[in-house]
Amino acid sequence: MKRTIRDLKNIKGKRILLRCDFNVPLDHWGDILNDNRIKQALPTISYLVDQGAKLIVCSHLGRPKGYDKYLSLFPVAVYLMKYFPNKVKFCGKVVGSEVTAAASKLKDGEILVLENLRFDSRETENDPTFVQELVSLADIFVDDAFGVAHRKHASNYGVALKLPTAVGFLIEKELEVFDKAFQTPAHPFVAIFGGAKVDDKLNLINNVMKFADTIIIGGGMAYTFLQAKGINIGNSIVSLDLVDDAKRIMDEAEKRNIKILLPVDHLAICEGKKGVVRTKELFKGMTALDIGNKTIKLFTDEILNAKQIIWNGPLGKYEDSRFKKGTMKIAKAVAKSGAYSIVGGGDSVSAVEISGVADRINHLSTGGGASMKLMEGKVLPAIEVVDTL
Repeated sequence: MKRTIRDLKNIKGKRILLRCDFNVPLDHWGDILNDNRIKQALPTISYLVDQGAKLIVCSHLGRPKGYDKYLSLFPVAVYLMKYFPNKVKFCGKVVGSEVTAAASKLKDGEILVLENLRFDSRETENDPTFVQELVSLADIFVDDAFGVAHRKHASNYGVALKLPTAVGFLIEKELEVFDKAFQTPAHPFVAIFGGAKVDDKLNLINNVMKFADTIIIGGGMAYTFLQAKGINIGNSIVSLDLVDDAKRIMDEAEKRNIKILLPVDHLAICEGKKGVVRTKELFKGMTALDIGNKTIKLFTDEILNAKQIIWNGPLGKYEDSRFKKGTMKIAKAVAKSGAYSIVGGGDSVSAVEISGVADRINHLSTGGGASMKLMEGKVLPAIEVVDTL
């Protein structure tokens, strides 16, 4: 069991470096478009502030190549000021003398938000000199950035090797949810996978087959599986080099008596024609971009019978209003099912929020890549190095 912030004793006056995931969307005015990830960090921040710790908060935002004013964490610091009035300070540097001076002036229960970690390229390189500069700021390291837990970066993996460590409430919850889902799953257990890339999901499907009763596959990845069954997919997206892998997965599922459900009809665009085509069969020139009504019913019937559901990846090109119906209907079916539901992956979580049923999903994971690694049965490097009890 990993040490959590509840296990940290006598932290009043201690300098704590807290790694959060504030990778939130901003517009060009600096307005936060979705504050979910910040809200998820508030319980950990509140607890440490209430305990009288001197809190130094760091995070990344986007993928900048050096300084980028549109990816500054200043708007996040301003956001936190609403919850912690007169306690939040912002430093426009990542490390260095200015940061050291600001950290040294912190009073008990105050918060210093550092500038975007990725403004310094050494962050993603896990550079030892950068690690040491971060380490010098604090007595204790707390990791609550589940979204990057699968990465070996300086601010999570590197720092954790140098300081006493613990995880925050967000990571604690994520680990508990996924551990329970796979160690003591409720049956029938239905896993739903979508998205464009099948190569991202093969290891995941192989591991989930050890636990699930039904695997639903939609989105662009479904057409590699349909190709493996010898079904015409028209011009739909396909990973030809993975067709044999898809066939092996389906053969293995059949041996284990696990149902794999694939689309049986589609919404498609067709070369030379305007509008959207509803079709059971895909012919040359057709590109499928959403599941059809019969597929929605097929998938929904299975979902409504489930006791546990894990979902990763949209079932179509949901960001285009013409092709969002399938994903929205499946989101509502998951919410209606009454099953214990876990949704992971940025697009899946976004789709659930758009559908208006987010409050009826048991767990919306804050980490796309990290949640996928857990579902694959892999160890997360940044979690592995946190101290155990």
